Amino acid sequence: MDSAAVVKTLEAIGASALSLAAELRGAADPGTAGAGPQPDGADPVADQADACLDGLADLAGMEARLAAVKVHLAAGFAEAEEAMTPPDASVQDRTVRRMSVTAEVAGALTVSEGSAARLLAESAKLSTDLPLTLAALQAGTVSWQHARVMCDETDGLDPAAAAALEAHFLDPHAPNPARGCPAGELTPGRFRAKARYWRERHHPVSIEPRHTKSAKDRRLEYVPDRDGMAWLSAYLPADQAAGIWDRTTAAARALQGPAESRTLTQLRADVAAAWQLGGMAEGIPSPAAQVLVTVPVFSLLGAGTEPATLDGYGPVPPSMGRRLVADGGTSFLRVLTDPRDGAPLEIGRTSYRLTKPMRQWLHLRDARCTFPSCNNHSLDNDADHILAWADGGTTGITNLGQPCRKHHRLKHNTAWRPVGATRDAPPGWISPSGRSYPAEYQDWEPPLWPEPPPGQEWQWLPDWLDQGRPEPPEPPDDLDGVESPMAFDNVEQPLPVDPWPYWSSSTAA
Repeated sequence: MDSAAVVKTLEAIGASALSLAAELRGAADPGTAGAGPQPDGADPVADQADACLDGLADLAGMEARLAAVKVHLAAGFAEAEEAMTPPDASVQDRTVRRMSVTAEVAGALTVSEGSAARLLAESAKLSTDLPLTLAALQAGTVSWQHARVMCDETDGLDPAAAAALEAHFLDPHAPNPARGCPAGELTPGRFRAKARYWRERHHPVSIEPRHTKSAKDRRLEYVPDRDGMAWLSAYLPADQAAGIWDRTTAAARALQGPAESRTLTQLRADVAAAWQLGGMAEGIPSPAAQVLVTVPVFSLLGAGTEPATLDGYGPVPPSMGRRLVADGGTSFLRVLTDPRDGAPLEIGRTSYRLTKPMRQWLHLRDARCTFPSCNNHSLDNDADHILAWADGGTTGITNLGQPCRKHHRLKHNTAWRPVGATRDAPPGWISPSGRSYPAEYQDWEPPLWPEPPPGQEWQWLPDWLDQGRPEPPEPPDDLDGVESPMAFDNVEQPLPVDPWPYWSSSTAA
């Protein structure tokens, strides 16, 4: 982008900002001069609320376009400095000049040199290797945070692999594009999780050696803080961390009650401290962790290298999945995936029929709280009727969601409402102002079949995989239309017959 184009872009953004400001001023004070007479039935307060939300959405697009301009300017400055470097400059001279470029950018933006160095690196990557991301940033359809996630998740990939990851999320015409809401409509954290899952499935370098290397860096850290407080954190293998978190949460929830004034967050900290210090944990329950681990069937058998998926975390090495299936009987719930399409096939240890574990199916379908911007993972959420039982809603998967406690309460006390759930798709949401937030689909993909033994060809399932049982059935119809209020019997507590919005909470007796 040349200087004239930069000036033109900045002028356009500035004009849009001025127009937006004038519109918002009029919405904030509809009685001011120029507002004109209000039509019958008009609600100026509602108009102000709509204008402010529209303004926030427009402003987010402007910020993205400004970020794209910053990328062009940072990359252009670095390119100009590189062009002015003498061809015969020594390695030391080039290093010093790069340091000077970083310092210049840091001074111009009033940021640290570390921040400036990262901006320069990301600007170079976006300008040269990620054209779709930069175009989406210029169009305002993704934010700067989304662009940074794309830079992070393509780091270390060869150009073809990076282009494939970028196209999967940003090109609707790519083979097998991402399903559900567009990348720019996901929060950056949820976009990172989806991008990482796709990367681990398609990265040409196995996750196993990278995990082995990272596991050697496990450690416990202690950092003093102010006000007599300190941080204690552990860098652990994901299965251990997930199990500790779930067990601590379950114990903390068991302590909640009318006489308990501590929040769930405070209780988690107190439970963990009591367990660690010993002798102080009397009266604190010690439940087993219950974490879903999804293992591609070929990886389970050692014939494939696809990663397993740990609920609430994401992709983990297949060796970890095999170990959890073999050793984690009471702490980890095994989920096998169908070799035909990658969909969940089995929950638990023996049954291939999903007649009663409907809650586990919800965990698989939704993965986390489905409310836009929420990352609370599935095993810590409530099950909830989308259409209330009192209004004729059934207890089928298509009428169930699993919001976290916060957004469960929001749904029952405001006009936020979930819509559009199916057996395989989580619900989207409609806000009180009528804005629609589409569902985030999970990107289940068919597994990568291993090479058959020499001289043989795979059928749908090879004999060594299918011995002793019939072909796995599709999930039965009773997941979709169960009308009995006892559908969860023997899974957790039964549903009460009379309608109660918090029937699935841990305090529902």
